Amino acid sequence: MKTKPPRVRRVYRSNLIESKLALCGWLVLASLVLPDWVHAATPTTDEIERGRRIYQEGILPSGAPLHGMRSGKVEVKGPQAACANCHRPSGMGSVEGGIQVPPISGKFLYAQAGDMALAAMDLRGEKRMNQAHAPYTDDTLAQAIRLGINNSGRSMNPVMPHYALDKPEMQALAAYLRQLSSQWSPGATADTLHFATVIAPGISPERRKTLVDMLTLMFKQKNANTVTRSGGGRRHMVSAAEMVLGTERRWQLHVWELQGAPETWAAQLHDDYQREPVFALISGLSETTWAPVHEFCNQAQVPCLFPSVPLPPATESFYSVYFSRGVALEAGVLARYLSGQGAQKPQRVVQVYHDDWMGRGAAQALKQAVAGSGITVEDRCLPDVNPQSLQQATKNMTGAEVLMLWLRPAELALLEKLAPPSASVYFSGELTGEERGPFPVAWKKHAKLVYPYDLPGQREDNMANFRAWLTMRGLAVVDEPLQAEAFFAVNFLTDTVAGMLDNLYRDYLLETTESMLSKAEGMKSEQQARDREMLGKPHSLPTQHASTTIYPHLGLGPGQRFASKGAYIVRLGEDGKLTAESGWIVP
Repeated sequence: MKTKPPRVRRVYRSNLIESKLALCGWLVLASLVLPDWVHAATPTTDEIERGRRIYQEGILPSGAPLHGMRSGKVEVKGPQAACANCHRPSGMGSVEGGIQVPPISGKFLYAQAGDMALAAMDLRGEKRMNQAHAPYTDDTLAQAIRLGINNSGRSMNPVMPHYALDKPEMQALAAYLRQLSSQWSPGATADTLHFATVIAPGISPERRKTLVDMLTLMFKQKNANTVTRSGGGRRHMVSAAEMVLGTERRWQLHVWELQGAPETWAAQLHDDYQREPVFALISGLSETTWAPVHEFCNQAQVPCLFPSVPLPPATESFYSVYFSRGVALEAGVLARYLSGQGAQKPQRVVQVYHDDWMGRGAAQALKQAVAGSGITVEDRCLPDVNPQSLQQATKNMTGAEVLMLWLRPAELALLEKLAPPSASVYFSGELTGEERGPFPVAWKKHAKLVYPYDLPGQREDNMANFRAWLTMRGLAVVDEPLQAEAFFAVNFLTDTVAGMLDNLYRDYLLETTESMLSKAEGMKSEQQARDREMLGKPHSLPTQHASTTIYPHLGLGPGQRFASKGAYIVRLGEDGKLTAESGWIVP
């Protein structure tokens, strides 16, 4: 059940508060509450749905496409004309280049004088806030949409299309906007945000403990630095808007552990959610499929941020954000690298994989990636991985061919008694546990890795704060990629939620995630400041090498859901040290 935000106490409208906001250069626009306009009319469910289709899909109640005219000469229609393209599904607006697209949900459009609400318009750099204006009426809203004239009588930005909507169409759109993002999403209360992490079956007790310990400790530390409306905690690293508006909340972590076959997971997730609705899923762990969790989040409209999974579903969903496409990305990188070898391009690639969900997915991704390149791919699928099956699968290879081994650490050890072939040998950096995997010495001389992480050297510098944080908390580096991913996920979520202020809507969380990751340097500066805070260091420390992500490049464009889009090819020497064989490759 959705939770209605409480009315803001009058003390928030005092001259002292307003002067503090003015000093920050932030302007008040609307209300943190549900004002009387929400209840001024009672539109039907059908009318709201008609408005939703106009706003989200660009489809009129008649079924015809919505038409708009931009700058008086550029026509847009259908999905391209949908309001959500610029004002976003949440209605909370966006920044397009240097153009600020304001929030247009009901509480921002129809706010009365003296109400207060803020929306940060560009979290990547400048802390620009939405601008104040007089409350709209249905008539002035129609004028703005049809003629591009705002309620102050001024022409709006010509990028905003003009729409020739008739009265019933305008009423439907207004009805939808009145209720859009008007209540906090489930999992958000006045003092608490609920999050869950999902752990799939088959995870070793050691990996499970590593993830849960990381998340539990980070939530505990975050809560110690949080001052809620009911008091308690100590305040660090908050903006003036957070402090004045009292939007900080404690976080509660729920661990949802799945059991049995994947086809039963949907019901388990539904039951977990019914017991305790959560605002979002954070991190998570699976070594097989993640598809049922992905689909649950899509159906329940619950954001899922940065789970550690080797092969996310190929079909993107608005509600799930991943570090990368996992082994499917590695397959694409390898295909592009081999295809670009010119005269040295191999004619055949033999790929060896275990007959399970992940192995089949990786093999299929490589075959698709090399299609049309002139390279043939031979599959050697192993129902059971043992020294005999591996020996059979790796024989009859020549020096002009490539052997791709999709093997996990336990399977690498089985290569000990096998002589490496004369062919070029590649491994998955993610599956093997990077260069730390148990590679037999004889194979190291031949091994190359598709490496999705930052290269040694720069990685050592970038991860210094993260490792110091582990040391200060008495945690060992036992699975650096997993630990670093969890560390980044929680820190990133902390900054993202802080920037949302009291606008706790799930769609807005996803949109803010895109904004925060769309400009890498802006994201890094935010994260670096969080690093220094968590380490108790002064903010004046140098930041140029203080990143917490194990990935060299993270970014999201609108609608994108895979943040890291490339990998390196590296050579693994006998001493276990890596040498880059390529630059950063984006397939």
